[in-house]
Amino acid sequence: MADAEPSPQAGAPRLPAAEALFDQLADAAYLIDPETSRIVWGNRKSWESLGLSRDEVLDHSVLSLQKDVHGLPQWSEIAAAIRSSECFRFLGRHRHQQGHEVEVEVNTTHFELDGRSYFLSIARDITNRVAQEVDANRREKQLWFALNEATDGLWDWEVPTSTLFFSPQLKRMLGYGPDEMEPVLETWSSNVHPEDRARVMAVLQEHLEGKRARYEAEYRIRNRNGHYLWVHDRGRVCECGPDGQPVRVVGMVQDVSDRKQLELQLQALASSDMLTGLANRRQGTIFLKSQVELCQRLGLPLGLAFIDIDNFKAINDIYGHLSGDQVLRQVGQVIKGAVRGSDMVCRWGGEEFIAIATNTTLEQMALVAEKIRQAVVQELGGHSPPVTVSIGVAAGSSPAIDVTALMAAADSALYRAKAAGRNRVEVARA
Repeated sequence: MADAEPSPQAGAPRLPAAEALFDQLADAAYLIDPETSRIVWGNRKSWESLGLSRDEVLDHSVLSLQKDVHGLPQWSEIAAAIRSSECFRFLGRHRHQQGHEVEVEVNTTHFELDGRSYFLSIARDITNRVAQEVDANRREKQLWFALNEATDGLWDWEVPTSTLFFSPQLKRMLGYGPDEMEPVLETWSSNVHPEDRARVMAVLQEHLEGKRARYEAEYRIRNRNGHYLWVHDRGRVCECGPDGQPVRVVGMVQDVSDRKQLELQLQALASSDMLTGLANRRQGTIFLKSQVELCQRLGLPLGLAFIDIDNFKAINDIYGHLSGDQVLRQVGQVIKGAVRGSDMVCRWGGEEFIAIATNTTLEQMALVAEKIRQAVVQELGGHSPPVTVSIGVAAGSSPAIDVTALMAAADSALYRAKAAGRNRVEVARA
């Protein structure tokens, strides 16, 4: 390859024809006089990127092209820094011929050729990159703001130090100011409801150990006033150390107290009798089956009583349904008060109730039934007409307890009690 023609700029070195390769670069290349900052050579990109011709770029210097370098004193400081480093990096703005600015990243090296010192600067146009970074920063701020305001709270946990960042919204949710709540794990864990804490911590630990894809739990947490809020909390490990152990976990907390309250109310409606407040037939059936399984497993007897209000139709017909409803509520409360707290009383349907007593023999259940009958007479005997109940009692012995047979035996005993004159207790026949 023949040598290229020397540069028109006085004092420029004679460069080999390989400079033609520089014209293929996507970045601008400038050869600079260290003393004056004048440009003594440039590749094609150097003048095209500035809207200049080859001759025009050689009439310029760093001081005339670079908007962020002002005067020879500043250039002298920059030149000294270039000489003291292998590659000096500088971010600046080039002046374009049409008046706008070109954001550039300039990497400069120094060398000697033919006994003279030169700087070689490679300038990359980073206008698009800067615009993208600005846009990304703006979007990141918008995203952080949206997340922080659209949810009830964010948290960021540094696992090795147990440092836990609480977002302002999370602090507000719990009733604290922006400078309160010490940023440590114990601040959170100590406020989780004692009944939920072990379960929640176990779920979190399983996620840290990789046994769960993410941490997710619903629990109660105490606010500043000592009241408990229901929250839905979820997070995920977002950074691990060289050893693969989690070092950072982030997540968000949502206040679900209203939804949880509604859920509990619906559960109560699904399992409770709306009139008496006792368990309904569905819940009574579930409880009876569970207690049968328990007694079979532990070898315990199970007692059952069917309780029916005597002449209830007459009360409705003579005194009206409002009076009948009041009688149902009163009888239900009397029955509940006459049994143990571990026993269940439910409204089976109409004017009929059942009492289920675990670890209770037939003889013991008969005594409980008599206690119920006497309590009703005492509490509602002054009602007009007087309110009484008939009760049929049955019991099963493990392991031969059969739900269907047990209920049939109690129902049969109740039928005999009513046939024998009502206001009495009859025990199932062997």
